Amino acid sequence: MTPPAPFLPAPRSLPTGATLPTQPHISREIAALHAAARDGAAGGPAPDHPARDFTPYRSSAARHPRQPLVRIDGLADPEAVELSGPAFGVTDVTDLDADLTRQHAGEPLGERITVSGRILDRTGRPVRRQLVEIWQANASGRYAHQRDQHPAPLDPNFTGVGRCLTDDDGRYAFTTIKPGAYPWRNHDNAWRPAHIHFSLFGSAFTQRLVTQMYFPGDPLFPYDPILASVTDPGARARLVAAYDHELSCPEWSLGYRWDVVLDGPSATWTEEGPR
Repeated sequence: MTPPAPFLPAPRSLPTGATLPTQPHISREIAALHAAARDGAAGGPAPDHPARDFTPYRSSAARHPRQPLVRIDGLADPEAVELSGPAFGVTDVTDLDADLTRQHAGEPLGERITVSGRILDRTGRPVRRQLVEIWQANASGRYAHQRDQHPAPLDPNFTGVGRCLTDDDGRYAFTTIKPGAYPWRNHDNAWRPAHIHFSLFGSAFTQRLVTQMYFPGDPLFPYDPILASVTDPGARARLVAAYDHELSCPEWSLGYRWDVVLDGPSATWTEEGPR
């Protein structure tokens, strides 16, 4: 499996001739937008999702949709029904898909971790048989993708892509390697905190939600405009996993717990916003 093209790591370069802003400049922009969000929340409801043109995240202005959604007529276009068909069947997903450390002939390099949690609806009920996909950089902060030319080593034993189905309690679990931070040319000396991309498919392609999970205590949090695009501090905190010693496997892996709530006041924020 390879990461879906629309959700590659954030671009590492700006157009030729563009001047990179400094980190203090970006930090001032973030602080101003967070202050505006606080003022707005005091006078009304909080925004439903991060702004798609969050200016400190420079490429978002050029990448986000500007036109209204196009309604598809399934009767006029019979092939349109494929857009709402299930992505995978139960028999397509194997146990090996959820262990990113066993997908190649050798052991990958880095800190082995277990990431587990539950997919829940707004009332706390489990979402069963949900397809969960992840993709991530390796321990050196590099993706196994031709568009990633970051001068960090590739790991021949780590592709960084996995998937699983939730069980009857809505629980998922992955064994993987803790990803490294990586540079990207959003601004001068820009680095992304370690993170894992999550994709939840629902029961159809059109229901897909995409988000990112972060690791506790990362010193890069204050400097990252992608994480900062979530202006609500509580929602931002819900994107950070918790270390869970009960999930750690003796002499094998450290454990992190991260639950995903699909909608409601405690929803986990996604690229399209909580439903």
